[in-house]
Amino acid sequence: MSLTFDDGPDPVNTPKLLAVLQKHHVKATFCLWGDHVKQHPEIVRMIADQGHTLCNHTMHHDDMGLWNTEAIRADLEETSAVVRDAVPGADINYFRAPYGSWGRTPEVAAAMGMQPLGWATAIGDWEPPGTAELVRRLREGITPGGVVLLHDGGGDRTQTIEAVDQIIPELKSEGWRFDRPARRG
Repeated sequence: MSLTFDDGPDPVNTPKLLAVLQKHHVKATFCLWGDHVKQHPEIVRMIADQGHTLCNHTMHHDDMGLWNTEAIRADLEETSAVVRDAVPGADINYFRAPYGSWGRTPEVAAAMGMQPLGWATAIGDWEPPGTAELVRRLREGITPGGVVLLHDGGGDRTQTIEAVDQIIPELKSEGWRFDRPARRG
């Protein structure tokens, strides 16, 4: 299974999450919001230095569902450039559309060498319903090879970090492995 984290980097939550992932020897994918990358490039460097995967999550987290291909391409190019300003030469192999509003973004991202990254499980950590509820939702929602949508940005993610810290050792003891999302083609 793959853990993915959206809407960062966040100056409080992302370093805490990175410490949890490092403690449990798990790699994840971070879907980076360009505005936040500009504000916290040092955290993007931490993510990359720890061997996690970087994903383009647009510059301003806009709903691109109705955008034309030129506007989409301009936004994705700007976002990737900002990420590469923080981490020169960074591989950005994935793109995730904000709100799951894909529109024409998959074809544009693919033409730019980025695989559109969906998810099999979204646990609704943006609500936040409590750590125990997030753990329950993770348990019920995971599937072999599935991509789990979580958040490290966009608000207080203490419950998400606690749930990840709790669930990883439980799942590892059951034989689950954590890996990057499968690449197509």
